[in-house]
Amino acid sequence: MNKPVTRTEKDSLGTLEVAADAWYGIQTCRAIANFPISGRRPDPDFVHAHIRIKRAAASANHQSGWLEKDLADAIIAACDRILAGEHLDQFVVDRFQAGAGTSHNMNSNEVIANLANVALGGRRGIYQPINPNDHVNMGQSTNDTIPTAIRLAALVKLPRLINAVETMADEFSRIAARERDTVKSGRTHLQDAVPTTMGREFDAYAWTLRRCARRLQETRDPLCQIGLGGSAAGTGLNTSPGYIANVATELAHLTGEDIRPADSLAAQMQSMHDLQHLSSTLRDTTLELIRIANDMRLLASGPRTGLGEIQLPAVQPGSSIMPGKVNPVMFEMLNQVCYQILGQDAAVSAMTQAGQLELNVMMPALGSALFDALEWLTNAIEAATERNLKGLQVNRQRCKDFLHQSVALATLLNTRIGYAAAAEVAKESEKTGKPVDVIVAERQLMSAEEFDALVLAAAQGVDNT
Repeated sequence: MNKPVTRTEKDSLGTLEVAADAWYGIQTCRAIANFPISGRRPDPDFVHAHIRIKRAAASANHQSGWLEKDLADAIIAACDRILAGEHLDQFVVDRFQAGAGTSHNMNSNEVIANLANVALGGRRGIYQPINPNDHVNMGQSTNDTIPTAIRLAALVKLPRLINAVETMADEFSRIAARERDTVKSGRTHLQDAVPTTMGREFDAYAWTLRRCARRLQETRDPLCQIGLGGSAAGTGLNTSPGYIANVATELAHLTGEDIRPADSLAAQMQSMHDLQHLSSTLRDTTLELIRIANDMRLLASGPRTGLGEIQLPAVQPGSSIMPGKVNPVMFEMLNQVCYQILGQDAAVSAMTQAGQLELNVMMPALGSALFDALEWLTNAIEAATERNLKGLQVNRQRCKDFLHQSVALATLLNTRIGYAAAAEVAKESEKTGKPVDVIVAERQLMSAEEFDALVLAAAQGVDNT
């Protein structure tokens, strides 16, 4: 006898056929039909975060005496199976879905309920003794579980991004130390400027990225202040005694983070400020990365007709028609990802201000945009660092040649012969093509050795600390 392909479930809108082997139920099926939008399932870290909330809620509700021990144990065991990697394919609601994330909340509730009931000897779709709403969702609402899950998922993703930024900074520092005495022409306005060193240039990149990493780290503490326990509209409706504190304690234990109730549970449903702050910090980091990536592309330009002061590792052929061409593809990729993240931040900003009164209903797409930004930026930084920054070589001879061709070297004479006389040297260099050091020697302003020492001292800078 063939097994049935479907089972019939009922909710407040009526009955519906559900796949017999599905661990989700009728409300998830309605969402699948309603939202065939992006084809993208929920972010895995978000799924895990939401399941941790359900697990913590079951424990807190048992502590208060509202949830019987056998039911709480069954819910917790079901959550642990999911957190161990089982049945992740059962979380199927599109990222663009019912406002606030009710569909995903019910997807979690139904999967947990069915797993728990089968473990207790029941059947899928027969929600006894554990009901998705009455037991798995006890003391909760979409309004407080979804924003809390977004925060927890972001907390999971942030360490990897921060590590990627710091690793890129470390690589810039390594190159800076190696090239600390490599003197080169500085450039301002894309024009020749006074001498600097490749070490100073790259050390500045490292310092900037470490500042970005610190500011990303500073976004973590606000994310730990959750509104879970606010239930509907931040009122705490239908929550058990001590639930707000107990569920936060459980989540802190499960996540290893300093999770605690926010001073205003209602505010954490109305306001996406903490998530917007994270998105803004991602944007700020991205803006710095775009600038640095463009500098890498510019410094590597050529190799004959551009600057060519650095050489990036060749990771793939650069042209389908020009033999031997090699492009700075990893930093081009980093630029593309960064531009996309600027778009994600714009979307988060729009959705942050789109909440009304007691709830921001844009949370599913807001969370998705934030997760994408965190994941894509991390992956792009890691790839650019590993495949291009490591292995970067400096063309020291090219730096030296440009340095001595620079008219801006005349600036070094300001304190010796005055601005006007130095300007005359610069004009002669520009007119005749003679290097500044040659003109200096011809005019007997100083010896070539003295001028070289002056160039080195200027490039290395003055320690005014």
